[in-house]
Amino acid sequence: MKQNRHSAILDIISKNTVETQEQLIDKLREQGFNVTQATVSRDIRELRLTKVSCGLGVYKYVVSGQENLTTSVKYLNILRETVNGVDHAGNIVVVKTYSGMAQAAAAALDNMGWTEIIGTIAGDDTIMLVLRSAESCRTFAMELSGLLNIK
Repeated sequence: MKQNRHSAILDIISKNTVETQEQLIDKLREQGFNVTQATVSRDIRELRLTKVSCGLGVYKYVVSGQENLTTSVKYLNILRETVNGVDHAGNIVVVKTYSGMAQAAAAALDNMGWTEIIGTIAGDDTIMLVLRSAESCRTFAMELSGLLNIK
């Protein structure tokens, strides 16, 4: 559920000027997510969202560390189109892609700004991600699977 909510948040802020948590809560509820302010606040922190000026005193949420949100959404779309499996062991996550797509998916993963990832190595259809700890590995693999709607 969390991964679906995170995906919805990224989609919402890419298509709308969302100035407040209350506006984000309303948009999420319109999409069927029963959320509280505390949940949305935590999601904003986990997704590394910040507010940037749109001019004329208007601020909106965007993904922190990205040139713009459109770039982040493009990376997410690349991952959704190329990745077909995620697994983990120890502090390593293995991402399976369609043949010939691992390089593109690895580049997207590298540029998404996840601090848990130390590095990636890509072959033809497999990516190995080394994470900072074994504890974060399982959580990251589950969140990535959910974000990409992989069972």
